[in-house]
Amino acid sequence: MRKLLIGLTLAALALPASALAGGWATVGVGKPPDDMGPGQTWDAKVTVLQHGNPETPLFGVTPTLTIKNGATTKTFKGTPTNEAGVSTVRVVFPSKGKWSYTVHDGFTQYGGDQVHTFAPVSIGLPVSDDGGFPVYTLTAVIALMLGLGALLYLLARRLRVRAPAPTH
Repeated sequence: MRKLLIGLTLAALALPASALAGGWATVGVGKPPDDMGPGQTWDAKVTVLQHGNPETPLFGVTPTLTIKNGATTKTFKGTPTNEAGVSTVRVVFPSKGKWSYTVHDGFTQYGGDQVHTFAPVSIGLPVSDDGGFPVYTLTAVIALMLGLGALLYLLARRLRVRAPAPTH
């Protein structure tokens, strides 16, 4: 009787944990090419994985990708590919500017559907206009300054004026 009671208690404790498992997914999507302009088509490859596990791609889900720039919002529906858990979404940015984008994973089973947010992208703008930190420029300036400093140091050592030797 005691073993039965322990077994039932363990089963009761395990049941809620297993009921909560399985209700979420992760989404992977690349970003548009850096040189993309308005009116061009971006074929976004969207991958939906249950629990983020590459071994559990989700079948039968249709993700949507939404782009937003100020008051302009457009949503594009995914088309499943032959690859498990992968859909292609044909996205067209209507104008240049900084656009944010999100993906609704379409995993409505267990009430686990989510909207996944990704970093904004610049469309039709030079890369430097996206507010990024100019790492390459800063690195080049620092390297140039270090080189000039080393050159001046070496020249100063060579051109050091020495006092004449005493003549006794």
